[in-house]
Amino acid sequence: MVNPTPSPLLPRREFLKYSALLPSLPWLAAACAGAPSRTPQGDRTLVVLELNGGNDGLNTVVPFRDEGYAAHRKVLRIPDDKLLKVGQDLGLHPSLRGIATLHERGELAIVQGVGYPDPNLSHEVSLATWHTARLDRPGRAGYGWIGTALDREPARAGQQPDAHRAPRALLAGPHALPRALRARKTPIATLPSLEAYLEAGEVGTDALLASPSDSEMAEHIRRALVDARSTAKALAEVADGTQAGARYPASRLGKDLALISRLIRGGFGTEVYYAIQNGYDTHSLQATSHANLLQELGDALLAFLDDMRAIGRAGDVLVLVFSEFGRRVQENASQGTDHGTAGPVFLAGAPVRAGLHGRTPSLDDLDDGNLKATVDFRSVYASVLRDWMRIDPQAVLGEAFPVLPLV
Repeated sequence: MVNPTPSPLLPRREFLKYSALLPSLPWLAAACAGAPSRTPQGDRTLVVLELNGGNDGLNTVVPFRDEGYAAHRKVLRIPDDKLLKVGQDLGLHPSLRGIATLHERGELAIVQGVGYPDPNLSHEVSLATWHTARLDRPGRAGYGWIGTALDREPARAGQQPDAHRAPRALLAGPHALPRALRARKTPIATLPSLEAYLEAGEVGTDALLASPSDSEMAEHIRRALVDARSTAKALAEVADGTQAGARYPASRLGKDLALISRLIRGGFGTEVYYAIQNGYDTHSLQATSHANLLQELGDALLAFLDDMRAIGRAGDVLVLVFSEFGRRVQENASQGTDHGTAGPVFLAGAPVRAGLHGRTPSLDDLDDGNLKATVDFRSVYASVLRDWMRIDPQAVLGEAFPVLPLV
């Protein structure tokens, strides 16, 4: 990252605005140059979607026949007749019509009761646990499970073995890089938006960018701005022909999944995309905010997978949806829910083995008011690593975990 120092080439305010884009310019320019109209079929892509804040799994996949549900949820209980049934005893939140459609199409796997031993109810620590797949270093810095997996395996066929190739993993949207993507040697990038790069290509004047500078810092900036113009031009050509085909929600998540769709349509060789939906820390007045979040999730996910189907990539794209923890079984006095433990994980797309996986946690057998996990989240990772990414899960996770039939 370039230190944001004032430069005669660019006013400080403008440089601060675009400095976050500079590290990604070389690979993006290379990826755009001569990019095919579609990524070749057969190149598997993983999309990871993080529901940040701790999703209330009990009101996402509802065990409506369990008497404990109505007993613990007086205000937040969802009536049986409004649920979107996915089993004899389970129903999806009524806002999840998009995900219910995926269930009906056989493109949804629901893993129930996912968590880990001795769960921590801190956002930071629990996220670090999920991101690194390590329980022995809670909250400490470290490489992520995705970064570690990609570090251990060579790039797929056709990737250039240099620093200018397309990144093997990419974070879409204006978010901080999640620890899950941190790698020792694998190229990782962030892409706030296509528009940000297109706008970056307009900064600077021809006169300023034409002549090298005697100042090392100014010369570094000049070259970056030249790259920005070149990248923006190439990216504009890709973007013009890769509009997302489906209709996405006008939300941050909708924009980020539409961005990922456009990159896949544009022929990028990225293997893992990451998106984040914020807002799930619903301590008060949960009903409306949670319903809105789940509708955004379901609608955006359905639109994205419809796009993949439209370009012939349905069989090559798998989506993993998780949250750092669930919420407590008992609603609180503020018509919300507090930090809990286990919750459902979704895998979506044509490659999944659709249906319910794992055992539904009992509402009669709680641990200090929280659900007892019935599936270790590392078993989900092991399944994705082995059966989708074709990477030895034990080498990434450090030990063997049961592999679930998810893909």
